[in-house]
Amino acid sequence: MSYNAFAFPWEQVVKDLNSNVAKGLGAHEVKSRLAQYGENYLPAHARKGKLAILKDQFANPIFYILSIAAVLSFVFSEWLEAITVCIVILITILIGFFMELSAVRSLELLRDIGQMECRVIRSGKTVKVPVTQLVPGDILTFGIGDVIAADARLISTENLEMKEAILTGESTPVEKDSKTLGQNIPVTDQKNIVFKGTSVNRGSGKAIVVAIGSGTVLGEIQLLGESAEETGHPLDKKLNQLSKRLVWVTLAFVFPITLFGILRGQDLLIMLETGIALAVATIPEGLPVVVTIALARGMLKLSKKKVVIKKMEAVETLGSITMVATDKTGTLTEDNMTVHTVGLDCGTFQKLDQGKGQSIKAPTNKRALEQLVRTSVLCNDIILGTDQSYYDSIDLGLLRFVEKLDKDPQKIREEFPEVYKLPFDEEMKLMATVNKTGSSSSCVYVKGAFESIAPLCTKKLDNGNIVQLDNIHEWEESVEQMSSQGLRTIAMAYKEVEGANFKKAELLNDLVLIGIVGFIDPAREDVKAIMDIYNKAGVKVVMMTGDHPKTAQKIAEDIGLLTKAEGESALMEGKELDIVNIKTDESKKHLLSTKVFARVTPKQKLDLITFFQKQNHVVGMFGDGINDVPALIKSDIGIAMGRRGTEAAREAADIILKDDRFGAVELAIRQGRVIYEHIRQFLVYLLSCNLGEIIIVGVAALLNLPSPLLPLQILFLNLVTDIFPALALGFGKGVQDAMDRPPRKSGEPIMTPLLWKSTFLYGISITCAVLGITLYANYHLLLNPQQINNLAFYTLIIAQLLNVFNMPNRQVSFLFNEVTKNPWVWGAIVLSLTITALAYVIPSTSQALSLVSLNWEQLQLSVLFGFGSLALSQIFKKIGFVQ
Repeated sequence: MSYNAFAFPWEQVVKDLNSNVAKGLGAHEVKSRLAQYGENYLPAHARKGKLAILKDQFANPIFYILSIAAVLSFVFSEWLEAITVCIVILITILIGFFMELSAVRSLELLRDIGQMECRVIRSGKTVKVPVTQLVPGDILTFGIGDVIAADARLISTENLEMKEAILTGESTPVEKDSKTLGQNIPVTDQKNIVFKGTSVNRGSGKAIVVAIGSGTVLGEIQLLGESAEETGHPLDKKLNQLSKRLVWVTLAFVFPITLFGILRGQDLLIMLETGIALAVATIPEGLPVVVTIALARGMLKLSKKKVVIKKMEAVETLGSITMVATDKTGTLTEDNMTVHTVGLDCGTFQKLDQGKGQSIKAPTNKRALEQLVRTSVLCNDIILGTDQSYYDSIDLGLLRFVEKLDKDPQKIREEFPEVYKLPFDEEMKLMATVNKTGSSSSCVYVKGAFESIAPLCTKKLDNGNIVQLDNIHEWEESVEQMSSQGLRTIAMAYKEVEGANFKKAELLNDLVLIGIVGFIDPAREDVKAIMDIYNKAGVKVVMMTGDHPKTAQKIAEDIGLLTKAEGESALMEGKELDIVNIKTDESKKHLLSTKVFARVTPKQKLDLITFFQKQNHVVGMFGDGINDVPALIKSDIGIAMGRRGTEAAREAADIILKDDRFGAVELAIRQGRVIYEHIRQFLVYLLSCNLGEIIIVGVAALLNLPSPLLPLQILFLNLVTDIFPALALGFGKGVQDAMDRPPRKSGEPIMTPLLWKSTFLYGISITCAVLGITLYANYHLLLNPQQINNLAFYTLIIAQLLNVFNMPNRQVSFLFNEVTKNPWVWGAIVLSLTITALAYVIPSTSQALSLVSLNWEQLQLSVLFGFGSLALSQIFKKIGFVQ
């Protein structure tokens, strides 16, 4: 923090920062402070500059290996080769720079797309701005579910309670106020400061920003850990491990080949440079960047479909999801809560016709209706007259209901001001407010789940009179009936309190039951089709909701999650979870077969996620409220609602659904599977080509054949046939049946035994083609060593370019598949052949690559043997030896 703002009155802090509580900062002042203080980024999120990216290219081991080759050429006075290697170094650095720049900028664009917003007062208006645009002196406003975007000194609060676990590790909420504190107060006791990264658990507040970015407490903590080594995401780790293994495998092959060639009398420089060139070609130094580009491109594609993936590692995990745990409201349903039925005096139910813009016919019990209207408006978290980012759809439905009765919610709140609020409690499943009804009287209004409200009620309203509640079973039956129709039900109660002093401990005692309200929230029309896709893909869907079991069951049946035959056997209530012993095999089996969990608390959701993960499920979890945050963090993939989700939920999630559509996750899983398949194709293609080069050079040296590949030719292949086709594979649309396969096992390596086998056999096919033409040209055509080398070189180019058509699965058509339909692949092939042709006709390049003139018959042989490599690979596929 820039200074001890907690030790000064907020008025002094506002004055020191030259701000204004009512008007905030002006546009010109904001621009000036952005230039002075910079953007509100944490150290870990700072943008990477072009100079830093360029500097990274010189830290690449390939740069040092090629530099050794250039020095050797200069030492042996091979000037042309030395200059050519230097050009290769420059090209390698430039390719690496532009590829990494593209990847970094793509990821920054994705971060900007998924950027959180906050509410500030600027030029006298409350507006939403990206959190990165906050500056010291901004007046910040926030409410329940919001994540604080900067350290700020509180100006005013209303029942404000913060979750500061991100700083302190303590899960217990902390009460906050704006009172001035003394000097030298530790962070944990600074009750008048809200800190960046913490979230609002209850209430609301207004504060002035005093520190941003690395100047915040959270930023200082991250700076302390800057020296720690960045671990990278799981996919990055797997790729790095693979690269390290390949280095040792390369050395195991290259060193004996080089040594054997020298012992057989081959030119020392040629063999040393050949060894270096093979090492450069075999080590996939560009693999992490190419993979990052593929991931970023897939993530950008999803962002256009309103699916924002915040974390790179989420893409890998998406492809292995085996279970999706979802709430009901807003994901499986329309989230358009409309009052459908009102129950007053028990059996007196009225089905309400609510056409657009129409008033509704009011129930006849005037006193009960009056109390129901007051409870709907007063016991409600929606702040009238503001652009509230997060609201409960039940609260919104109640306000709309009141307006349909031609009542004014604003006037009701002004007439009965709130003096106390008990926020909605997920465990108790109710909320309550105390409102003044007169100079010396108040009234308690309560709403929540019927089974939570009913035990607190001792009386009811009967024809306008308060009488003893003696027919609770009839009310229960009414709730069951409404729930079985798919209605979401809540109960309402109240009691009058004499005097201004009330006891909080007795707030919920001896309530008067007002009635029941049933809301209709129909299932989304597209969900049933998505369920069928999940079933084919081997992904289990589980509903976890706080709703009544009958309501949950009806919706589950409507969307195809439950069949009529399964019914209640696949449904479990939260109260059953408290007594089930999950240590027994029978209980585990019962839990695993359950598809709907009703009346569950946030803690039970967390416990269920943990249980399913222990049963080897990879779980994707939907969440929207602040109480969902622990489960979102615990799940393998946290999925937050973009429209109705809290800032806390969106901050904790890996994926944000901007339109809250359940079907959007299916698109994300599909894309995750496609991207992962592209990475595997890239690896198989690259490694099989490089393996072919090593075997070709090794066998040629062993048989004392004319050298089929020279060092600069190998480096040329590394720049041309390796990069462009491999990149093109990542630009394909993916296989059509990606969601018709079971999910990938989470612990499965990138390169499975079958993929290694495929890589080896494709490499052998390339080897056979190149060695075949080498032997044919040497023993049958009796050509000179340079011509033999050129024929082998061209054959290898053709064989490697055609190798890209071996990448589709053997079960799909050879002519019609994702590779043949990918225009980028054809473009890469044409580009590679064009570069090769230019290298042939440009004298300086031709001389550097030792290319000589060949007739058409000889060039046709290269094409023929190159296609022979593809034919041999396809034979392996038909036999079933490869994927």
